[in-house]
Amino acid sequence: MARPSWDEYFMRMALLAASRSTCVRRHVGAVVVKDRMVLSTGYNDTPRGLPNCGDGGCDRCASGTPSGTALDTCLCLHAEQNTIIQAAYHGVAIAGSTIYTTHQPCLTCAKMIVNVGIRRIVFAGDYPDLQARQMLEQAAVALEQVAVELVPVSG
Repeated sequence: MARPSWDEYFMRMALLAASRSTCVRRHVGAVVVKDRMVLSTGYNDTPRGLPNCGDGGCDRCASGTPSGTALDTCLCLHAEQNTIIQAAYHGVAIAGSTIYTTHQPCLTCAKMIVNVGIRRIVFAGDYPDLQARQMLEQAAVALEQVAVELVPVSG
């Protein structure tokens, strides 16, 4: 097996983080990296102490709501949000870092990424949010897609 590039290496970590997701709709993982050091990881899940999606914690996730809609009714935190929150919780500065995420960030996550000073996003899977892409471009955050096999959600 060939030695992976740094982007492949950290994306594999994001895929591993995604395996912890309890979301019944999509497993997403993220890793924040600076100077080739992992600063924070996260996956999509309900807030600490609440029932997870698989246990009925989020009505939106259990419904047939189309992807990318009614996000304001979802109780889940996205993987990107969780990586930022975990870094803040532990007092880890992430400005100037790169975030590796299994899916392109949504608009809400993109706004958080811009405001915490993450400068580069490496993602594997698409997400239907053109506005997020446009805003990231306008904010000069690099957005790069890499080819990695995503693990389907089973349930």
